[in-house]
Amino acid sequence: MKKLLLAVALTAGLASCATTTSPTGQRQYNAVSDQQLAQMGAQAFQEYKQKLPQSTDAAQNRYVQCVVNSLVSQIPAESRTGWETAVFVNKEPNAFALPGGKVGVYTGIFQAARNQDQLAGVIAHEIGHVLARHHNDRISRQLGSQQLVGILGAVVGARYGQTAGQIAQGVGSMTAQGAFLLPNSRAQETEADVIGQQLMAAAGFDPRQAVNLWQNMVSISGSNRPAEWMSTHPNPQTRISELQNRAAGLLPRYEEAQKKGLRPRCG
Repeated sequence: MKKLLLAVALTAGLASCATTTSPTGQRQYNAVSDQQLAQMGAQAFQEYKQKLPQSTDAAQNRYVQCVVNSLVSQIPAESRTGWETAVFVNKEPNAFALPGGKVGVYTGIFQAARNQDQLAGVIAHEIGHVLARHHNDRISRQLGSQQLVGILGAVVGARYGQTAGQIAQGVGSMTAQGAFLLPNSRAQETEADVIGQQLMAAAGFDPRQAVNLWQNMVSISGSNRPAEWMSTHPNPQTRISELQNRAAGLLPRYEEAQKKGLRPRCG
């Protein structure tokens, strides 16, 4: 009976989660509708604006908005409307983009993004996550892993007792995090790099500057980062090497965009 219940639960969990293919051919799970995702993105963005002070520097806000507008102009037409940008006063070198077209930039990112092309590299990467629907996939996988870990704990607990069930749940959570969720996040980071660099070039930003951006990021962060297998991000040197290789192939697209008059002058 326990085996039957486990099989039914697993089948139901997988069947309830539709799959699609990402822009670079990765299999994705989609347990949440686009409308729900947009609502979640809007709510999260509102919470950011309530908790973090926003920059009152008009020139700084225009600069970031110009970069965002230039990039958004090159994404699929059905996704171009409704984008909103905010610059938050925070020393962390970070930025994010949320479903529904919300872009947040921390003022600390200017330590690493030292010109418009490097800033475009950061923001295009974050927009890449949205275009590839990574938020949906991560939510879906997280829900799936929680369900499976809960089932594991219940089955072990029913056979060996409550303490054993709790231990099994803890071990299951660590296993899911280390062997499933983190590697998937690293794959998504790489995919966002691919999409972001392509978007940079299409918008008239120099894709080679993505390399300089990440070199600056490494310089700022130093050696203070976890081992690659415990991180949601690829190894910095691996990332830089891949960005360099892709940049060469994207130069014709960048040059074509420039010929078409796509020459952003944001600052």
